[in-house]
Amino acid sequence: MFRFAHPEYLTALYIIPVLLALFWYLGINRKKLLDKFASRQLQPVIIPSYSKSKSWIKFGTILLSLALLILAAANPQVGTKMEEVKQTGIDVFILLDVSQSMNAQDIKPSRLEKAKYQISNLIRRLQGDRIGLIIFSGAAYVQIPLTTDYSAAGLFLNAVDVSSVPQPGTAIGPAISLATESFNYKTPTQKVIIVITDGEDHEGDVIEAVNNAVSKDIKVYTIGLGSPNGTPIPVFQNGQQTGFKTDNEGNTVLTKLDEATLKQIASAGKGKYFRGSNYEDELDLIYRDLAKLDKTEFGVKKVTNYEDRFYYFLAPAILLLLLEFFISEKKSPLFTKLNKKLGIEQ
Repeated sequence: MFRFAHPEYLTALYIIPVLLALFWYLGINRKKLLDKFASRQLQPVIIPSYSKSKSWIKFGTILLSLALLILAAANPQVGTKMEEVKQTGIDVFILLDVSQSMNAQDIKPSRLEKAKYQISNLIRRLQGDRIGLIIFSGAAYVQIPLTTDYSAAGLFLNAVDVSSVPQPGTAIGPAISLATESFNYKTPTQKVIIVITDGEDHEGDVIEAVNNAVSKDIKVYTIGLGSPNGTPIPVFQNGQQTGFKTDNEGNTVLTKLDEATLKQIASAGKGKYFRGSNYEDELDLIYRDLAKLDKTEFGVKKVTNYEDRFYYFLAPAILLLLLEFFISEKKSPLFTKLNKKLGIEQ
């Protein structure tokens, strides 16, 4: 099997035809300038040693070495053997609040950005555990189904913002219910729900949803982000803050952390509650706690071992660059005779 470890680098190959066209254009322009300066018959007298064909050879050598360097940077790899690897771990659904109140900046840079940063750190540390992401505001949606593809999970996470769910509100109960329904109960893995929110629940019976999750042996943890004293909600337009959210009477709306609700959810869910801060990584604390749970085998994955072959391209690229250094643009007797036989202009 063959692949490139960094196929995105191959897009740099588009520069090759661009450089070729540029060199051709400059050659034509140079010829026009020479024609203005002196007649065709006089040019060999003025620049008797210049060889057009050798200048093309030098440039072609540079282009070829550049193409080889790009291929080497993309790191071609050859698969040597297939191995079956047992997958063990736990299943974790993170429920992320993306309501407007998560734009509040009592936690820097904002409640939502702090939560995304923590989730991103967790994804980078995962080894074998399956992770999923549900975003919720007035409604809940599965953003990332349970997966061990951590790279894809990170990409989907980056796209999340307060406009990801159009319905206003904070539907913690429906989000927990959706996570409960989204687990795969055919595999006997430990299942965990982590809710990250400011706790201002506006939709449904959240405790009923938690009790339903617990009946299926799911633990529910909560992380509360924000200040219990309340803070205004910034309003943004075209990336610039234009003020703060107000009610129908023009009063500034304050969003408060509802710790009581989140503690109740964690207690009923047989999990733990963590208060978010600017300096602590609460998801890391939860994951340390989850590391104590028994890991369960949930499948077998076939893995191909690949070996790097970049040096097959790097070595000739270096040799060509060294060769180009010793190629002169001056005419040589050998090239003169050869070009005359072939009828090529030097």
